[in-house]
Amino acid sequence: MKIVVTDSGSLKSHNDLSLHVLNQFGTVVEYAGITREELLKEVVDTDVLLCNKTVIDREVMSVGDTLKYVGLFATGYNNIDIDCAKEKGIVVANAGSYSTNAVAQQTIAYILNHYTKISEYDSFVKAGGWQKATVFSPLVYATDEVFSKTIGLVGYGSIAKAVEKIAVAMGMKVLVYTRTVRENDPKFVSLDYLLQNSDVVSVHCPLNEQSKNMFNAEAFAKFKDVAYFVNTARGGVMDEAALFEALESGKLSGAAVDVLASEPMRQDCILMKAKNITITPHTCWAPLTTRKRLLGIVCDNITAFLEGNPQNNVAR
Repeated sequence: MKIVVTDSGSLKSHNDLSLHVLNQFGTVVEYAGITREELLKEVVDTDVLLCNKTVIDREVMSVGDTLKYVGLFATGYNNIDIDCAKEKGIVVANAGSYSTNAVAQQTIAYILNHYTKISEYDSFVKAGGWQKATVFSPLVYATDEVFSKTIGLVGYGSIAKAVEKIAVAMGMKVLVYTRTVRENDPKFVSLDYLLQNSDVVSVHCPLNEQSKNMFNAEAFAKFKDVAYFVNTARGGVMDEAALFEALESGKLSGAAVDVLASEPMRQDCILMKAKNITITPHTCWAPLTTRKRLLGIVCDNITAFLEGNPQNNVAR
């Protein structure tokens, strides 16, 4: 069996993760970042494609007739033409829940950093500010407690539930918006209610036609004044220009984003100029422990497929 890994460069930090375990399944051809031309050439006689963010569309799936399986080093699968996969009987297996702990901890880290101003105070001290101070505790930045604040979770999968657990342990109140109707539980509310009543809004929904640009100018206008916005889901769920305006106007007290509509970040990304924003380069999922877990799930998915019992197939 021929296996092509299309973008292994996104899985490794200084080669800290070996993909040799994949050799048990067949001949592995590994690309750090495959080009479109290389992909169309390789897929002609490939049985299995393994990818993270490489676009696998109808053209790719139609080049040859050997492709049987697309495995994702990711939970999201918006880069795969699922309709075409269904038509052709190609299994598409994602790796759900591998990054739950890592994304939840970084979500909480953003929130704590925002209210404690740890990074700002660290910079202040290292710039000599404390040495020049006339008091033992120079209160340069306004801080606050998260206790009793309300966090609004948009989406309620495994990551959101993990964030909820930590938030509750810190004394936060929780509101949830999800398309799945849940009765007799007051924490499940409409999106408008959540936006209007949350001190922190954290996004944990997939990117699809319904969620694309759901956080636009109209949505940000509904936010509680000086709320904090966190997006660790997908960049496409937010309008970056609208987020910029919400930050510049002071409607939001700050934001933290780990994802953008275009990755890597474009040279002209407007958020680079925004105030009170923390931007990380899509690294919530990146701890080595997390990536090892991911590789294990990918291998388990391939094993299940070869045994005739595909699991985590999103193209059913």
